Amino acid sequence: MLLTRLGFVLDSGSCIGCHACTVACKSEHDVPLGVNRTWLKYVETGSHPDTQRAFSVMRCNHCDDAPCITICPTSALHRTGNGVVDFQDEDCIGCKACMNACPYDAIYINPETKTAHKCNFCNHRLEDGLEPSCVIVCPTQAIRVGDLDDPDSEIAHLHADGGLVRSPEQNTQPKVIYTGATASSLDPLASAIAPDGMIWADTTPGHSTATPVALSAAPDRTDGEAMARTSYTTQHPPVWGAMVSGYLVTKAIAAGVMLVAALLVALGHGDHRMVGTVPAMVAGAFLVATGALLVGDLKQPKRFWYIITKGNRTSWLVKGSYVLGAFASCLAAWWLAGLANAGGALPWLALPTVGLALGTAGYTAFLFEQCEGRDLWQQPILLPLLLTQAVVAGGATYSVLDLLFDVPGTATVQWTLLGGLVTNGLLVFFEMRGSHSRHVTMALAEMTDGIGRRSFRQWRLDGLVMPLVLVVVSIALGADDPLLPAVAAPFVLHGLYAYEDAYVRAGQTVPLS
Repeated sequence: MLLTRLGFVLDSGSCIGCHACTVACKSEHDVPLGVNRTWLKYVETGSHPDTQRAFSVMRCNHCDDAPCITICPTSALHRTGNGVVDFQDEDCIGCKACMNACPYDAIYINPETKTAHKCNFCNHRLEDGLEPSCVIVCPTQAIRVGDLDDPDSEIAHLHADGGLVRSPEQNTQPKVIYTGATASSLDPLASAIAPDGMIWADTTPGHSTATPVALSAAPDRTDGEAMARTSYTTQHPPVWGAMVSGYLVTKAIAAGVMLVAALLVALGHGDHRMVGTVPAMVAGAFLVATGALLVGDLKQPKRFWYIITKGNRTSWLVKGSYVLGAFASCLAAWWLAGLANAGGALPWLALPTVGLALGTAGYTAFLFEQCEGRDLWQQPILLPLLLTQAVVAGGATYSVLDLLFDVPGTATVQWTLLGGLVTNGLLVFFEMRGSHSRHVTMALAEMTDGIGRRSFRQWRLDGLVMPLVLVVVSIALGADDPLLPAVAAPFVLHGLYAYEDAYVRAGQTVPLS
């Protein structure tokens, strides 16, 4: 019978933890040191002398609804005719979005090719009528292959009978079915690194696993069982960092400046150069910086143009590039209108500019929503928070311009900044106080008291409290002196970056495998 929806049966009850599958996989695919397509996880339960150790094989789940395929901007990750999720080196730009989209930690960047790799079911072997290398070498037949479309196959029976899968709440319809496994070994939040370290090594640097801070915030498993101990696993460091945080800030500034400019146009200041030419130039400069950060964060930056020529329109990386391009066109038209002293044209440009500015500021919420492995980034508050941050960034940038030049509507700029700061603070406050899943609770704990503690404190002081005081004092004194808001502006922008730094890093701390 023709295999059309291939999947793995992983029998944890038969696995002896010999690592033959890992070694065979590395040999078959020349997998470099430090990364793995297939790896073993050891989990221990109980206390001496009544202890148990379980072995679980971890790898790509070849999901029917694979988020890595959806988010991949160039379709380098794709599904083949037999249901396998495979990859194409030549099309990968190394954006790393697939790594955050995968709920199973299954994708890595090959340090030699600088492209995304993962288990591909040894598809080249399947084409020759052979089984995957891990299946061949397993001494206990703990790894088996089956066809989910064959109702008589073992994997189809296991699937129909509710066979265990990893992270079922993600609804990705994984095609790796476990038998003889327990929640302690499959649920990444059911165990933590053993207090005395792992077998053969201490906790690996940058390893994404439950830390004492996160565990103290959400100490109990959802099934009521005691926490297990992870005694062996592999390293999975965060993949998005300073450049992604910086890009969130630069595009917030670009969008925010034009939102304030459009507001000033609505108040009748369209003929002034600080509403016509200057804001479009400032926004354009930060939009260029946004593009530079996006390209600079790619592992294959010379292929950035594949986003346009090979764009996968289900990916918000591609949709976002369209939004940024359209916004750049609006900025050019706005600048030309200001240069020609055609202030009467600006009201006509204001509506599309506002729409694209909001799109520029907010599309990342939809991109992060596609990162299904990072539950913190799935929260519905992200979109209004990004839009509010754009207003804050725009008000802060205009406050600096107000000090250097004669900006009309100084009071409007200051009230805009104040409103943005207050709304931003309230949104973060309610997010921190809200009811969340265990995953999100742990990520928020890392953000405020763990890996993001210093940055989050910088945001509270530099990005919220200090500017609020300065702007309130300025308004109380008459709101006609731009000095205090201009002094506050660098702190606002630094605080905004600090918040994004804490948010992006904390979202990647909760273990997925």
